[in-house]
Amino acid sequence: MDTNMGGAIEAEQRIEAEQHWAMKGEVRLAVYRKRLAGAGEQPILFLVHGSSFGGQGGFDLDVPGKPGYSFMEEFARRGFDVWSMDFEGYGRSSRTQSNSNLSMAAEDLRAASDVVFERTGKRSAMFYGSSSGALRAALFGEAHPDRVERVILDAFVYTGEGAPTLIKRRERLEEWRSSHIRRVDRAFFHSIFNRDLPGTSEEGIADALADYELALGDTMPTGTYLDMCANLPVVTPEKLTCPVMIVRGEHDGIATEQDLLDYFAKLGTNDRRFVVIPGMAHVSYLSKNRAIFFQAMEEFLRPPARAL
Repeated sequence: MDTNMGGAIEAEQRIEAEQHWAMKGEVRLAVYRKRLAGAGEQPILFLVHGSSFGGQGGFDLDVPGKPGYSFMEEFARRGFDVWSMDFEGYGRSSRTQSNSNLSMAAEDLRAASDVVFERTGKRSAMFYGSSSGALRAALFGEAHPDRVERVILDAFVYTGEGAPTLIKRRERLEEWRSSHIRRVDRAFFHSIFNRDLPGTSEEGIADALADYELALGDTMPTGTYLDMCANLPVVTPEKLTCPVMIVRGEHDGIATEQDLLDYFAKLGTNDRRFVVIPGMAHVSYLSKNRAIFFQAMEEFLRPPARAL
């Protein structure tokens, strides 16, 4: 959406930002919010990040000279009250000796969602998760079904069988087991966008993400890498009973299509969708074809009323 259309439109579309802190014992978790200024009650959308960058870095990215890469602002303009967080060990949250594995996801999300519900007066929200963030969102939906209205699982993986990215990552399994952190650098952030099919994201995206994340630190926790290499499956599809949309990028190597269809067939709900986005690899919301993804996502989050 064009936000440079004159004073009245700019004022109408002005987005306000907040930062909060959730406490998980002594651990501080950074929680972020964006919404249209002056908006009344809106549906809550909580964005759950994956293994290799935090919530604000990935979901609220500023790319010099290339507007329109803030996932949070995109859906704030679409009328959602958008939240995200940094899990333990990521972004501005406490950097501890924990490897921030998937078993911790529900506890972190519960603490963050307590803040969301305290600020909004609501008791449930819609959730989106990407990559290991999709596993985190699914686990949270299993553990706290009363808090999850709908969930989108993007760049998801179930058993990991035959997944090219995980086959390659398992070559370093002992490294993930030996330490709670892994080092990252600029080349690593470029590899996220080039490992499946170079060209599915614009030039400058990887550097903008690297600039943001490396200013906060040069390590990421190893927990999700270890879980995805050695401990899958970690989710139980029959326990996820809310409406579910699974999104797969055409070229994403984190899972095979058959692996995702096996999970899809076992879900504990008949309100479910399986969407493949053409010309897309692993990071949908930072890809050239993100507009296709955003449209599919909003259609799921705002379904027509059911007759039966």
